[in-house]
Amino acid sequence: MSMRCPSCGTVYGDDAKFCTKDGGRLLPFASGGSPITPQPSPPMPQVSARPTSPRANTPEIAQQKVINHANLAGQVLDGRYAIVKKVGEGGMSYVYLARDVSTDERHAIKILSPNLSKDENAMARLRREAALGIRLAHPNVCHIVRMGETEDGLVYVVMPFVEGEILADRNNKAGFLPLALTVQFITEIASGLHVAHELKIIHRDLKPENIMICKRADGTEYAVVMDFGLAKERKAGGELEKLTATGIILGTPEFMSPEQLRGKPLDARTDIYSLALMTYEMLTGKLPFEGRTQQEMMIARLRNDPIPLRQRRPGMDFPEAVERVLGKAMSRNADDRYSTTIEFAQELAAAAEGGDAPPSAGMLGKLFGR
Repeated sequence: MSMRCPSCGTVYGDDAKFCTKDGGRLLPFASGGSPITPQPSPPMPQVSARPTSPRANTPEIAQQKVINHANLAGQVLDGRYAIVKKVGEGGMSYVYLARDVSTDERHAIKILSPNLSKDENAMARLRREAALGIRLAHPNVCHIVRMGETEDGLVYVVMPFVEGEILADRNNKAGFLPLALTVQFITEIASGLHVAHELKIIHRDLKPENIMICKRADGTEYAVVMDFGLAKERKAGGELEKLTATGIILGTPEFMSPEQLRGKPLDARTDIYSLALMTYEMLTGKLPFEGRTQQEMMIARLRNDPIPLRQRRPGMDFPEAVERVLGKAMSRNADDRYSTTIEFAQELAAAAEGGDAPPSAGMLGKLFGR
């Protein structure tokens, strides 16, 4: 095959590349025919430059909605809960007052922080606690109504909206509470705890900050146990133990039982100990053990007997039976305490009336709703 210049028509051998006359590139030329026009290469696909912000110009990529967990007021959660306002927040959650759009009932909605909702271990523990909390429906317990998750991945917990005064604030303002009012509140708390204990659930973080004093429509007051967030089943398997940790990890040191301070297995009697500490503080404005530091106070609980009530409040003539009831409930050895919160509350009520005999049936009915 020969080569030919397309400009001047000069024919060259098949090894020539360019025309010597005008420098043009030679094309293949069949003898006696026309120049063979080479087939052009397929065009290269055109690649446009990537936009600086691909989500702004590529509708095929769904844009993810950004949720501001700290400011959800005015929104409707899951098409059911109208968020009214934020009423509290902590390191891991935000609490909102919400209204059920179908029933107009008010709820407290706890919105979990993004970090917590992405923690698999924390979520496993929370789902377990929610399953337990749903079973704790009682007028003296703020229980979990349900746990949910929106399509956007927002995890929330629904609880009854409990409005009132925190017992710790009442104690701080009043200094101490009258014996009769203390017995009433302790009996109501004991009633709610007893239901939890019957379900093999212990609170393990009882303290005045976790008790709300509420008012009924007629103006009478009643106590509600809050925050079963550290609730734990008595019979826990190994995996459950990993999720909840041990007693020394969870709880408030000022109100921990000796076995909880030691990290020992816990049962309902640890709540009875904490309930007795709360009773003592309500009556005196102080705790029954002294120490310059929190560590010294914890050691005192492990080694010493509680300071007598009348020594804490000179001039207040407490019945000796009240002293004995609290002493038994605060025994360092759990086996020496009352076995149930109901038993403790009944003995306290009887002692407050001035004797060791069990309270009358009428009084029990008033205290326990019978």
